[in-house]
Amino acid sequence: MRVSTLSSYLNGLTSMQRLQSALDQTQRQISSGRRILVPSDDPVASARALDMRESIARLGQFDRNAGIAQNRLSQEESALSSVNDALQRVRELAIQANNATQSNESRSAIAVEMRELLDGLVQVANQKGGNGQYMFAGLLAETQPVTRSGSTFSYNGDQRQRLIQISESRQVADGDSGADVFFRIRAGNGEFTTSPSAANTGTGVLGPGSLTNPTLWDEGQYTVTFLDPANYEVRDSGGGLVGTGAFQSGDTIAFRGIEFSITGEPLAGDQFDVAGSPFKDMFTAIDDLVSAVEMSVNDGATRAALNNGINAGLLNIDQAIGNVLDVRTRVGSRLNAIEQQVDDNGALVLTLQDTLAGLEDLDYAEALSRLSQQLTTLEAAQQSFVRTQGLSLFNFL
Repeated sequence: MRVSTLSSYLNGLTSMQRLQSALDQTQRQISSGRRILVPSDDPVASARALDMRESIARLGQFDRNAGIAQNRLSQEESALSSVNDALQRVRELAIQANNATQSNESRSAIAVEMRELLDGLVQVANQKGGNGQYMFAGLLAETQPVTRSGSTFSYNGDQRQRLIQISESRQVADGDSGADVFFRIRAGNGEFTTSPSAANTGTGVLGPGSLTNPTLWDEGQYTVTFLDPANYEVRDSGGGLVGTGAFQSGDTIAFRGIEFSITGEPLAGDQFDVAGSPFKDMFTAIDDLVSAVEMSVNDGATRAALNNGINAGLLNIDQAIGNVLDVRTRVGSRLNAIEQQVDDNGALVLTLQDTLAGLEDLDYAEALSRLSQQLTTLEAAQQSFVRTQGLSLFNFL
């Protein structure tokens, strides 16, 4: 078999080029710190690394989403705190106005401050967030949520919530609609309302009342009529007799699973209406309460009307305060959920980054050892190639 000089030369050259390529690969790995420089270096690991990078990028987006939701919920919490402070002040002023030592003039001064607080609440309801959109308009964020026409307050937003993705399987609402915060509030004690007839001439004053048996209360309409100061009867909306009883000031009247007290002295023909609690917005509740505070007191009957009006208003304010507390609790729960999810996302990112490093990062000890070996091999190949190319039969003649 003949081996030509050209063939020997090409074989040696190809071997050195292969060694130089391997050496260059190792040097580039060491300089970059990465084991995989191109996908062809390890196709399986490259595919896994790509998936992990996409997962880390998604988690980063989830964290940015969480930051947006957290910022909006913090703004809502601040607004709700202002609402609660205003309602508490309205309540204090109403209790102050209900004191028998107050004159018509002093109550009028109290009413002025209460109306200022009402205007402030409307402004809070129409407050805009940091993005320039209304906070309490639901998804109709460009629409002013609350408008006023005289004593009528209207909600113009919707009841939907914007949901923000904070993980692969978790969404969180970044706010609450004005309907839930300001309008969908049960009147009275939350179960039923009591109110005196405008034609009453006695001094009967209603207590707050309570629900004693939910299974018996049908949320119907009933009327308590005093036959004389010591006796009363209860009839339903159809005029059917529900019950009768004797009465003394402070006695509790009970029927259909509810009870409430009346103090003072109702006169014959005085009536008190009972009905299920409808929804009543906090603005109207405060406006009605202010109107009650502004009533002129001239005798026992008007004093009783004042007390009944303020007592009813206080019940509505308490319901509004309780509703705001419920919304703030939900906001706080969402903020806690976001904080927990951000922590979980961060832990998952660390895990993915560690796994990614295991796939892509270079083992420097192994690479440096390999580099030294490749350099030695290349040098030996180069020396061998030079000596081989210098051989000739003339050297042996």
